[in-house]
Amino acid sequence: MTNNPAQNIVEAVKDYGKGLFSFIRGRVKTEEDAEDVLQDVWYQLSNVVDIDEIEQMSGWLYRVARNKIIDRYRKKTPEALDDMGFEDEEGEFNFNEILIADDDDPETIYIKELFWQELFTTLDELPENQRQVFVWNELEDKTLQQIADETGEKLKTIISRKGYAVKFLRSRLQALYNEFLNY
Repeated sequence: MTNNPAQNIVEAVKDYGKGLFSFIRGRVKTEEDAEDVLQDVWYQLSNVVDIDEIEQMSGWLYRVARNKIIDRYRKKTPEALDDMGFEDEEGEFNFNEILIADDDDPETIYIKELFWQELFTTLDELPENQRQVFVWNELEDKTLQQIADETGEKLKTIISRKGYAVKFLRSRLQALYNEFLNY
């Protein structure tokens, strides 16, 4: 980043705007809601006193976006958590529907918030190259081929990094998943 705060914000919007919008849009009901959340994220970035203090700009932006989305859900009316989960063919309770749901139930919001906090905490523990591949692919919706082309790395290297990241995240988030099952 440069020493010019306004230029730093322009660079962040250019570098992360499209991916951040896609991330937000996948978690809110309408495009207008996504635009509102994105505007809130840029507003919060513009109020940061020293942008150079932000070590991982993409992680910071996605964390802020996630928190803004959670804040929006908190302001709405509750529904039942039991309607969100389901048993799969093996009879195990699956929380995928909860994590991607457009529901605003306090229990669901709490579970989502815990999940996203744990995910971002765990992402911070990954080596930079694995974390970046995971964020680009899963949160910014870039294909592994696009990542390979942009970084100049071999596709197999990118696939390997993503695989290591997924294994690590899966093992670390398993405890949280088990906690949900006992909830």
